[in-house]
Amino acid sequence: MSIPLLYALCGLLVGALVGLTGVGGGSLMTPILVLGFGQPPAVAVGTDLVFSASTKLVATASFGFSRRVDWRIVARLVVGSVPAAAAVILWFWLDHRPPGVVDHLISRCLAVILALAAVALLLQNSLRRWGLKFTAAWFTGTERHKVLLTVAAGALLGMGVAMTSVGAGALGVAALVALYPLRLPSDRLVATDIAHALPITAMAAAGHALLGHIDLRVLACLLVGSIPGVLLATRATIRFPPQFTRTLMAIMLVLVSERLFLA
Repeated sequence: MSIPLLYALCGLLVGALVGLTGVGGGSLMTPILVLGFGQPPAVAVGTDLVFSASTKLVATASFGFSRRVDWRIVARLVVGSVPAAAAVILWFWLDHRPPGVVDHLISRCLAVILALAAVALLLQNSLRRWGLKFTAAWFTGTERHKVLLTVAAGALLGMGVAMTSVGAGALGVAALVALYPLRLPSDRLVATDIAHALPITAMAAAGHALLGHIDLRVLACLLVGSIPGVLLATRATIRFPPQFTRTLMAIMLVLVSERLFLA
């Protein structure tokens, strides 16, 4: 099987997972590029960010057409995430470390965030229960504290995405489940998380492109597979049982995280 076809098949798989669960863009594609195809971590992150932004653009358009995105929550997250992602890109731009040192730093950060993403996927139901208790205790009659926590969560997600291309999916879903346990049913949760991920991945992708961290040939092959995958998956989200997919992805993320720590 040719290498371009393998890239396209990987794009199809990851695109379908993004559309079904909101997770998978960075969590799976960056490790696939690093461990499966031997791409340098910095190039893998940059290429995956452009791939993720393109995939999430298609998914957001599909979800937006069916009116499943909560745009008020998206706006709150963006207030924190976009400036945080911009700060990380600026740090990359100003910090003149050797490429090997940067790749090592990105690889270690990627391993940590993948492990956190796996935990977030497995504990999603517990996070929802905790969110219900927390909401009842702290947010009765006011939204101000919830808005501030949402902006703070967005900032953390923005930093993670710009550094590793990971975080907007699994960790974004976890944050939304904890902060809005009643407001977002499963399909709206995925749609809102993907819509928020679009601006930060697009901005981080532009920054990495300026730094030369993009492999355009690999990107084209990935998009050939991912766009039909995400279009089909976004239409199946309402009927698809998410628990099995979340558990399977969590196991994969733990294994990948271990491989990156040992690499």
